[in-house]
Amino acid sequence: MIREFALSDFGFLLLATRWTVLLALAATVGGGIIGLAIAVLRIVPVAPLNWFAIGYINLIQGTPLLGQLFVLFFGLPLIGLSVDAWTAAVVALSLYSSAFFGEIWRGSLQSVPHRQWEAGAALGLTYRQRFTDVVLPQAIRISIAPTVGFLVQIVKNTSLTALIGFVELTRASQIMTAATFAPLTVYLAAAAIYFVLCLGLSWASHVLEGKIHVAR
Repeated sequence: MIREFALSDFGFLLLATRWTVLLALAATVGGGIIGLAIAVLRIVPVAPLNWFAIGYINLIQGTPLLGQLFVLFFGLPLIGLSVDAWTAAVVALSLYSSAFFGEIWRGSLQSVPHRQWEAGAALGLTYRQRFTDVVLPQAIRISIAPTVGFLVQIVKNTSLTALIGFVELTRASQIMTAATFAPLTVYLAAAAIYFVLCLGLSWASHVLEGKIHVAR
């Protein structure tokens, strides 16, 4: 039976938001781990590793996230590998995020002046020591703004998982629209929740940048 949108319905959307947040966190962790490895493979002086990283980035960035979700959720069962919506969503978003994190962090690493590497070598530091103790701390400061900017994209991209049946904020909005037949009200409420989440990330980025003096 169709009914009016009530405060309890907004509470339902807020409960579904926790899955949006958890999915974004899982994708950030998974994508961050893979992305860091890809960034390192892009800058190490070993050509085959560079080629592998470039190929991976081109493959992931050159295909739509929705297509990757469909391949994992609908394609894998065709070869006997069934996955649930949560697993497919986490894996797809992690792989998608890793390609972008890899490029963001690769650019940050390469933006550190080469003389920093040379100074470390002059001090007798090994390649690993120069990377972890000299270059990486500077690259982290440079990468904060673009990394947080992409985190906002991850939060918004979680909405695509509604198309494989994962009940996060967008899917919950679809369910609530069918119950209340008030799409404008429901989707405005969902948009407001997304806005608060993304605004919070942007604010945290500004605070963090200020604390570590990124702008100097």
